[in-house]
Amino acid sequence: MTFLNQIGLANPGTPIYQQEIARFMRKAHGLDEYEGRKLDFLYRKSGIDTRYSVLRDFDKEQIEDYSFFPKTDDLEPFPGTKERMEVFAKEAPDLAERAVRECLAKGPISPSELTHLILVSCTGMLAPGVELTLMNKLGINPQVERYCIHFMGCYAAFSGIKLADKILRAEPKAQVLLVSVELCTLHFQKVYNEDNLLANSLFGDGAAAALLSNRSEGFAIQDYTSHLISEGAPDMAWSIGDFGFEMALSKYVPQLLQDGIGKFKDAFESKFKLSQISNFAIHPGGKQILQKVQEAFGFSEDCNRQAMEVLRNFGNMSSATILFVLQAMMKDDSISGEILAMGFGPGLTLETLMLQKT
Repeated sequence: MTFLNQIGLANPGTPIYQQEIARFMRKAHGLDEYEGRKLDFLYRKSGIDTRYSVLRDFDKEQIEDYSFFPKTDDLEPFPGTKERMEVFAKEAPDLAERAVRECLAKGPISPSELTHLILVSCTGMLAPGVELTLMNKLGINPQVERYCIHFMGCYAAFSGIKLADKILRAEPKAQVLLVSVELCTLHFQKVYNEDNLLANSLFGDGAAAALLSNRSEGFAIQDYTSHLISEGAPDMAWSIGDFGFEMALSKYVPQLLQDGIGKFKDAFESKFKLSQISNFAIHPGGKQILQKVQEAFGFSEDCNRQAMEVLRNFGNMSSATILFVLQAMMKDDSISGEILAMGFGPGLTLETLMLQKT
């Protein structure tokens, strides 16, 4: 059986308060007093206190202090995709390295003993990629098998965990390192519309690394499923534009998820015996999403406490976020037994993962 043994986390810089980001956004969007109050209300109700970013401009009061965006009132010329990917190429390997070192510091596997490396990211792509730079930084065997999972969105870590499980079923002695690194704030869009307003209010930067093996420690991987809520495809999407990656994220996503879960609830009950589960690890895509998923399953608000805490302190870090939630549950001695993890992303895709805490 495959086990998720240990998890390491990393964030860039120091936390940036949500109200500071709101102030930046009001200026960047050129909002009048009325629209500015609407934006402030959304940020106050987001459930987020702080986020992290590799860009330090978001908490600067004076445009003269900007280091990435132009020192102009309208942020023109607005940075293009190439400039943003240059930042990703520079910052992502260092952040990923920090997460991996924290993960492996707990022993007993050293970087040189890893047999497989899975890199997950939907906020940057390059070749040679982050995984090769990471190998050089950590002294990973150059013969390690490498896999990259790109552009699958917030549920991509689930895909990485499932790939690791299949590797370990085929090669029981393997030692698999899963690394997720997401620099979501690189893709800030200043066009003032509903999609950008929501995305800019939610996303932060972070990295997470997980060691998976057949060593009986941590979370045992028992089962998983994947469902597609196809009617929600236009409401959550991710594409590459001239000014970074562009997100479609409508306000209807929480309700679509609630309706979709309702439709699949019988299948979940048959496969996972929901009535017997008391622990849930839900991807904190947003406060409304957590609330709607809670309502759809009918479980108590307390079951979302780790996810809410991650959302409050870090925001939504795309694929890395679920590993932040799982690490919190791994450290919580009050949690035992089965855990149903759930993530969402473009498609509209719904991924589930059944774990057993050992």
